[in-house]
Amino acid sequence: MNKEQFIALGFTEEQAKKAAEASQEELKSYVEKQKFDTVSDENKNLKTTVKENAAQLETLKKSVDEEVKKQIADIQVENAEKLKQQQEQINNMKVENAIKLAIKGKTQDDDLVASLIDKGKVSFDDTGKPIGLDDQLKSLNESKAFLFKQEDTTKTNTDPKPGFHVGGDGKSNQQQSKPTNLFEAVASHFQNTANSQK
Repeated sequence: MNKEQFIALGFTEEQAKKAAEASQEELKSYVEKQKFDTVSDENKNLKTTVKENAAQLETLKKSVDEEVKKQIADIQVENAEKLKQQQEQINNMKVENAIKLAIKGKTQDDDLVASLIDKGKVSFDDTGKPIGLDDQLKSLNESKAFLFKQEDTTKTNTDPKPGFHVGGDGKSNQQQSKPTNLFEAVASHFQNTANSQK
């Protein structure tokens, strides 16, 4: 309100002047209703936007968390599979080495005999000693003796054989030579079998 309006209300000149000045000072901080409503609406919109953004961020966070969890789980499965394969390879190498050591110098053909061993039935005790290997080798030696080098069975027979002998003193040294290869071992096996049937 201005000074004249205050005077019309019954204020004195001095009172009207002071009231008018006070009124003008107060109006400096006055915001028009339209502007106030606009700012108020903008404030509401901003709050709504912030709330929506927060919700979207939370949803995104959960989504990312699930994806990361899935990736971690996939990596764990992959690592477990690789570890299992490595353990199997190490175990196979241990079994193969145990077989090689067990048959070294005892067979006509190490590779052939090794291929007849069931590696799945070979395990190891706490000390690293193979279990189930000796039994398989023993069984193979009994069923396929020709695959194994036999102990030196050189025999010297000093007793005269019955019957008539030409030359000599009736005594002879019979030596059975040790087979040096697979062919000789097989031939010796069948020859001994044939002789035992006579």
